[in-house]
Amino acid sequence: MIGEGARIGSDTMLVAPVKVGRNANTGAGSVITKDVPAGALGVERAEQKNVKGYRARKDAERKGKGKH
Repeated sequence: MIGEGARIGSDTMLVAPVKVGRNANTGAGSVITKDVPAGALGVERAEQKNVKGYRARKDAERKGKGKH
């Protein structure tokens, strides 16, 4: 449920069942998994992780399976 006056940030994902209270906001790009109380801001940001060598490993796997 999204309360009156609530603002949902662009590219926000609401994972049901959640409630966004009256006049609450969500941060753009957030994945909201818990209720956001009235007048509050719900924000979720995970820390970015970079996986070194990922592309080379995936390319090697594909080549080993005969895919081009």
